Amino acid sequence: MTRQLNSPELSVLTQVLDDDVNLAIWERQLPLHIAGFADSVIANGMPLSESHVLTVSEDHPPLLDDLATGLRDVEGHAGFVADVAWLTHAFTCLTGARRVGLRVRTLDKAMCPRYHVDWVSLRLITTYAGVGSQWLEEGALAREQLGDPGAEPIIAPRQLQAGSVALFKGERWEGNEGRGIIHRSPPVAAGTTRLFMTLDWLA
Repeated sequence: MTRQLNSPELSVLTQVLDDDVNLAIWERQLPLHIAGFADSVIANGMPLSESHVLTVSEDHPPLLDDLATGLRDVEGHAGFVADVAWLTHAFTCLTGARRVGLRVRTLDKAMCPRYHVDWVSLRLITTYAGVGSQWLEEGALAREQLGDPGAEPIIAPRQLQAGSVALFKGERWEGNEGRGIIHRSPPVAAGTTRLFMTLDWLA
């Protein structure tokens, strides 16, 4: 049986390394200064769309001085960058990664609206403001229906809350073939925006 785990304890993230776990969620509360930064970015309609390939090390967090520099004057920017760096370092230490793909974006529509699995080994997803990604419990949707625009799960999707940090195991994780967590970008109501960040284990 494939399991999905969630807990307010940071240590839950380490359990994604277990063979029978394809999703681990740390239900954290965002520090107020970081939540305030994200809310200000959304409220003021400030666009953000950046992708970086980082060479990382378990010895120290990455230097992200060039991250979201256009938002440097927004209160809480330094805290936001520090949080992204801390999560990247934690991800590096957990996986032993040497290269990581970092993406931060604001989005006012669903980027991947259909249920799918990721063709990566492991992806970290967190939403700083707005609605979080939706995911399905095992068996809620037949995998052969993935990509079918008319396919609907038999159980309502679960949804990440803003601030939560999730590790999504994909199809390229050795031993997880055919068991990548099924998920999708959340529907975004008209006039609303979300700010999210992802990390991919590249090498």
